[in-house]
Amino acid sequence: MIFRRVSVIGLGYIGLPTAAVFASRKIQVIGVDVNQKAVDTINQGKIHIVEPDLDIVVHAAVTQGYLNATIMPEAADAFIVAVPTPFKGDNHESDLSYIQAASNAIAPVLAKGNLVILESTSPVGATEQMAAWLAEARPDLTFPQSHGENSDIRVAHCPERVLPGHVMRELIENDRVIGGMTAKCSDYAVNLYKTFVQGECVITNARTAEMAKLTENSFRDVNIAFANELSMICDKLDINVWELIKLANRHPRVNILQPGPGVGGHCIAVDPWFIVSKTPERAQLIRTAREVNDSKPEWVIDKVKLALADFLQANPNKTAKDVTIACYGLAFKPDIDDLRESPAMSIAQQLIALHTGPVVLVEPNIDSLPAKLTGQTLLNAQQAFAEADVHILLVDHKVFRSEKPSQGIVVDTKGIWL
Repeated sequence: MIFRRVSVIGLGYIGLPTAAVFASRKIQVIGVDVNQKAVDTINQGKIHIVEPDLDIVVHAAVTQGYLNATIMPEAADAFIVAVPTPFKGDNHESDLSYIQAASNAIAPVLAKGNLVILESTSPVGATEQMAAWLAEARPDLTFPQSHGENSDIRVAHCPERVLPGHVMRELIENDRVIGGMTAKCSDYAVNLYKTFVQGECVITNARTAEMAKLTENSFRDVNIAFANELSMICDKLDINVWELIKLANRHPRVNILQPGPGVGGHCIAVDPWFIVSKTPERAQLIRTAREVNDSKPEWVIDKVKLALADFLQANPNKTAKDVTIACYGLAFKPDIDDLRESPAMSIAQQLIALHTGPVVLVEPNIDSLPAKLTGQTLLNAQQAFAEADVHILLVDHKVFRSEKPSQGIVVDTKGIWL
């Protein structure tokens, strides 16, 4: 199968880099997104997200005519669905409405021989559900769930496994898990990804591919939970947790991760719940790790309250209204602009609601605050150092590693200002 035209549905942090890499291989790429501003930005050869080297690749792809963004899907040889899979309600149940909407959008332009790939990180069974929605919308075509290897449309799940800030390199170099609903579906998907993937394309079935991605992120979550729990224990025992971890990691078979204010992002903070929701009676360790990490922001808030009390005790002529708190970092990890599921964002919002005085925000990777923080003040680090009385380090951006406040009380959740 030769793929001359590829459509990527969803032009966010995964979809746009994927579209750009295909286009860089001289494949005609149609990028589809419901955000008109994002579509217009891309068609100008620019990008609407922060990711190193992505702007150069997108500009070249658009200029050379290999990448075009649009609101409505068009015919293609392969369709890659890279849309969000958030929670539905408060019980951590997965919301597949974006996948359903993408399925309904591409169904009218599907043709015999097409390949449809779900890249969105999804609960087990989501690929089969997508295939069912496509079959319902196109009864004139056959799909793997009913016609196996002889189906008109090939369907597979091929999860991304990239690190924000390194996406353009890791898309190409990392191994890729290919989970087809049939062997032919997997073969088609391997053929497509080998267009740019230099790592190995490892074949399995769709359900195992879905579970593989959830397992990878749950493993990370459990290990981070150990570090976060350790940090809270050490605080009680008056032990420097970062020194402790350095000492423990000198053991040849120990590699403890670094604690922080919680866990954020669109994967690690979300994916373990997809396992828990499917098998709640069995996923006890995974659930506990999620609960430990989800509880860490509240622990940080308590530390800030203590710091505020210490400041007021040292400055009896001031009240809480006179005290300025600065939050350093809003992204879910260092040196990116992605605020999704960020514990730093949660902490900042809670402090704004709780504190009667000013709360200023420092996030060097964004130019303006999101709507949920409308009315708040975005400063650079030097301004916050000068204005704030209590400094809360939430994200270890590079800029914060090279300088720190010289006055006031510091609450350091990352151990770089100690």
